[in-house]
Amino acid sequence: MFAFREAWNRFWKEEDGLGTLEILLIVAVLLIIAIAFRKWIMKWMQQLFNSADSEINTETSNLRGTGNQLGQPQTTP
Repeated sequence: MFAFREAWNRFWKEEDGLGTLEILLIVAVLLIIAIAFRKWIMKWMQQLFNSADSEINTETSNLRGTGNQLGQPQTTP
């Protein structure tokens, strides 16, 4: 029993993999947050892309409607 307790104490005080453990915990927390708020995140992303799409369509229609379109190239006889 003493050997087990001594091994446990050495394991508990070991700090070699501590940075990796912290990174894994941060990733786990971010993943849990993403899963918990997935519907809200998906709705927000959909609104963002719809807004960007409407802006692109507006700008494209503005470019086409200005009358500054390139005409047919002129050929010289």
